[in-house]
Amino acid sequence: MTILAEALLMLDNVTAGYGDAVVLNGVSLDIAEHGSLAVLGRNGVGKSTLMLTIMGFTQMRGGRVFWRGADISRQPPHWRAKSGIGWVAQEREIFPSLSVEENLTVAATAGEWTLEAIYRMFPRLRERRSNMGNQLSGGEQQMLAIARALMTNPSLLLLDEPFEGLAPVIVEELIGAVSQMLASRKLAIVLVEQHTDIALELTAGALVLERGAVMHRAPSAELLQDTATLERYVGLRVAAEH
Repeated sequence: MTILAEALLMLDNVTAGYGDAVVLNGVSLDIAEHGSLAVLGRNGVGKSTLMLTIMGFTQMRGGRVFWRGADISRQPPHWRAKSGIGWVAQEREIFPSLSVEENLTVAATAGEWTLEAIYRMFPRLRERRSNMGNQLSGGEQQMLAIARALMTNPSLLLLDEPFEGLAPVIVEELIGAVSQMLASRKLAIVLVEQHTDIALELTAGALVLERGAVMHRAPSAELLQDTATLERYVGLRVAAEH
């Protein structure tokens, strides 16, 4: 694969997994500065492993990961985070014994995403700023997890099923927040999401994983109309009332 000068992140034929288990098989992708990519596929096909591999948590068995044109395949997770890759895991992983504001400020770095900017985007967090993490609802915890990642002022934000299991009203708020992030052109986003319609409506490009390999890639608007491919590799799943 030719390394594109404009690529913010690029995976070149990456094979990775855990211990002896290989989960990703020869995955290649790229995302440009301020770009957006949906990663689709059924459960267990390697979507979360892809995110963990970008962050450096899996064992690389082949291929390379590039960040701003530099090979970071051997760099540890904390280096990647400091270099501008933000990650919101499925498990949210907020600090339950810290207040909302402490959760936000503990990870803060200088940049456009300040505490005030976060509170403008997530008014609920301003209202709950003195509450402990374990006093928040599931939806509020997800807002906090995303907001905490933004406080690191990343150039790339990885979102692993951010809308899963949340009430429709919360999903709507989070969709609005992600839309604002992308419209601001302050960062790029890779979105893993089971709700196919949401993922494709938010992003510019998409790829479909099957058994750890990229089986299809297309502009999101095009794939949204390609029901045969979606039924074959994803299974059509839409969000209620979004």
